[in-house]
Amino acid sequence: MMPSLTVIVPAHNEEEGLPATLESLLGQTVPPDEIIVVDDGSTDRTGAVARSYGVTVLTPARNLGSKAKAQNHALPHCRTDLVLAVDADTVLAPDYIEKIKPAFDDPAVVVAAGNVQTRFTRTIWERGRSIEYLFGFHWNRPIQNHANSPVVCSGCCSAFRRDMLVAFGGFPERTIVEDMDITWSQQIAGRKAVYVGDAVAWAADPETLTYLRKQVWRWMAGFFQNVRLHLGGLVVRKPMLALWIVLAVFEVFTAPLWWAAPFLLTLGMHRPVAPTLAWWLGSELLLTAPPLIYAARRRRLPVLRVLMNVPFVYLTKAVNLYYAWKALIVELILVPLHLSQGLVVYEKGRAHTPPGA
Repeated sequence: MMPSLTVIVPAHNEEEGLPATLESLLGQTVPPDEIIVVDDGSTDRTGAVARSYGVTVLTPARNLGSKAKAQNHALPHCRTDLVLAVDADTVLAPDYIEKIKPAFDDPAVVVAAGNVQTRFTRTIWERGRSIEYLFGFHWNRPIQNHANSPVVCSGCCSAFRRDMLVAFGGFPERTIVEDMDITWSQQIAGRKAVYVGDAVAWAADPETLTYLRKQVWRWMAGFFQNVRLHLGGLVVRKPMLALWIVLAVFEVFTAPLWWAAPFLLTLGMHRPVAPTLAWWLGSELLLTAPPLIYAARRRRLPVLRVLMNVPFVYLTKAVNLYYAWKALIVELILVPLHLSQGLVVYEKGRAHTPPGA
């Protein structure tokens, strides 16, 4: 018998985007047993919109301040075997639940998440993010999954065993990114997290630099908060996952040198400009193009259109790198020295989702 499942949708001022999310949940080939929307201090019609779809709506007395806290508000109301956490700007493929449930046939699996792609590619920032997702979810995630060490089960569409969540004390609130925290914690405890590549979800990503900066700062600060909290345990209990983390930190250190390489070689070492640029660009294409072509074909996207978005990924990478360095300094140096609290305020990385988009 397939396990029962409740969906939790934390929502703050999501009246415009919420309908698409709820319609995707109500249209599942294997429907959830219950859908709970947490109307977390909204000042718009989020609660009324949710109720119009016939789902359960919980309204805290005040804004709780983070996604994890909103999810924890709903957790005591869940009675099913599984809990699926879905962001209010995320749309699931019709067979998402059908694809994700079999992961829990293995009793060691306590968290599973699917393949996240961008819903929109309208702005340069969304286009850059689309390349990051295509590459990451068709290259990095499958490799990590085959090594039984996923770095994160994406919080916008992760399923959990309810009894694990209850025993753990709910979704972790001690870091700013609850999805990475629980993914690492459970693997350190000897349980399994898995990536299900055939279960697809589409997330609405930041459409402007203002919101991209907020989201990336939260992601990077949360990453280094988890490094500070968990790295010792990972080295002892989950060395392969610790290796992925160390490689990610190593990339933060080496990325500026790689990006500066053409300038250092041409201006500093007086190498010929054309061959140097050709070597650098050729290396970049060799590393990125094959996985992107594979991903485009897998997602049935026009390959040329995907490749035309590649230049934009360097803009999002620049933002990622800036906030990675900021987070490293703040969370790994200033916080231990009691010179900073680190990032403690949860801010959304998106203004709104256009209705019907």
